[in-house]
Amino acid sequence: MMDVRRTGERYRGGDPAAGIESLHAFSFGPHYDPDNLRFGAVIACNEERLAPGAGFDEHPHSHTEIVTWVVEGELTHRDSTGRTSVIRPGDVQRLSAGAGVRHVERNDGESPLVFVQMWLSPLTPGGDPVYEVVHGIADSTPYAVPEAGAMLHVRRLGAGERTAVPDAPYLYVHVVRGEVRLDGEELGPGDAVRITDAKDLEAVAVTGAELLVWEMTP
Repeated sequence: MMDVRRTGERYRGGDPAAGIESLHAFSFGPHYDPDNLRFGAVIACNEERLAPGAGFDEHPHSHTEIVTWVVEGELTHRDSTGRTSVIRPGDVQRLSAGAGVRHVERNDGESPLVFVQMWLSPLTPGGDPVYEVVHGIADSTPYAVPEAGAMLHVRRLGAGERTAVPDAPYLYVHVVRGEVRLDGEELGPGDAVRITDAKDLEAVAVTGAELLVWEMTP
């Protein structure tokens, strides 16, 4: 079963006056929707746009796996474990909040920052915070988040290229850029598909495209 969610259907948030624009794919903050709380392990997929100098001041997280993908610009991260890093396009950042962690996310660069941040529910809550960055992840290289029973696949396709979509009980496909066709559905930037019991599916790039695909267990 496929459930297509268009970018125009996302909840708008953030603080435009402070240079923060957010689009939420799931129930989030003041936008409470009891029928849209999660899909598989995914409980949030936020598209964030930060103007130069803008950012999220220190705030807490717990019992959440947070995976960030930068589309444009540079994201500066600092957290309560003492880590500081700069995340750029092509890098995968993961913050496993464990029983509790605090962090800051800012655009300290001179260009606009665009990133997609996905939150996953862990199989077992608690534990110590864990932080990891994989710089320049290669196309088709899976990134495992075993704490959530999930695997992230990053696909970059040229126009006309095809890619198999994993067979899985739950798949969440997010189009970062470009246009693709998936099982007869035309998808553009920011569109997402929630697929249950995926089998023998294929994505075809109509234009050059970049996809984030979450493969999840029940």
